[in-house]
Amino acid sequence: MKINLSKITKNGKAIYLAYDQGLEHGPEEFNDKNANPLYIIDIAKKGKYNGVIFQKGIAEKYKKEIKKSKVPLILKLNGKTRIYKGEPYSPPLGTIQEAVNLGAAAVGYTIYIGSEHEGKMFKEFEKIEKEAHAKNIPVVAWIYPRGKYVKDDVSRAMMAYAARVGLELGADIVKMKYGDNLSDLKWAVKAAGRTKIVISGGAKVNEKDFLKQVKDIMKSGAIGIAVGRNIWQSNNPLELTKKMRKIIFG
Repeated sequence: MKINLSKITKNGKAIYLAYDQGLEHGPEEFNDKNANPLYIIDIAKKGKYNGVIFQKGIAEKYKKEIKKSKVPLILKLNGKTRIYKGEPYSPPLGTIQEAVNLGAAAVGYTIYIGSEHEGKMFKEFEKIEKEAHAKNIPVVAWIYPRGKYVKDDVSRAMMAYAARVGLELGADIVKMKYGDNLSDLKWAVKAAGRTKIVISGGAKVNEKDFLKQVKDIMKSGAIGIAVGRNIWQSNNPLELTKKMRKIIFG
C-alpha cells in the first residue's frame, strides 16, 4: 500500500525534531530551558521542521500549542526507560485512535532487532502498521540492532539489516543510526528499496562534525534526519537549523 508522505516531507526530503528522549534517557539530557516542551515546539515552528516527535503525554498536554504551531506531529507509540539493562523491549504506549484524536500526521514505533523480544515487537508493529495504513497514516519505524547477539550496531551489516527489516515489515520510513561510513550508509539505503531512510541525530557533537554528518546523510540517498540533542542542546538551535536546512533542501 502506497502511503502519501507529503504531510511530513518537503520535496521528498525531511528534518524532524525528536523529543522522545525524556522517556528513553531520562531528564539528565535536559537543562532549565529545553526541559520545557514549549521551547521545543517554538524551535520546531521557527525552524520550519517537517515534524516534531513526541510521546503521548506531551502530545496530550501540549495539544493546543502543537496545533497552533502547524508543525506536523509524529506521535511515538512505544518506548522504554534506560534503567533496565536486560534484553531490550519497547512496549506499546499508545494507539492509532489516540494518534488520530491528537491530530498526528504520522506515528513512530521502535523495534530492537536482535533482542530476544524482537518477535513480540514485530507482532505489535504489524498491528500498529495495519491500523495506521487503513487510515492513510505514515509509519516511521525506529529500527535499532540491540541485544546480547549484536556486537556492533552500526556495522555495515547491521545498518543494512536495519534498513531491510523496515522494507520487509512495510514501514514507510526507517529511522536508524549511522556509523560515520558513507559507503556503508549508501548500501543500507539501497537495501531499504522503496522504504525511505532518515538518520537519528544521536548524542551531541560539535557543530562541524554534526554538519559533516548531515552532508553524508544527503549524499547517501537518505531523505533526511531526525535530530534532537544536537539542536535543542545547542546554544543557537535556530542558526544551526538554518545551516542544516541549507544542506538538506539546498
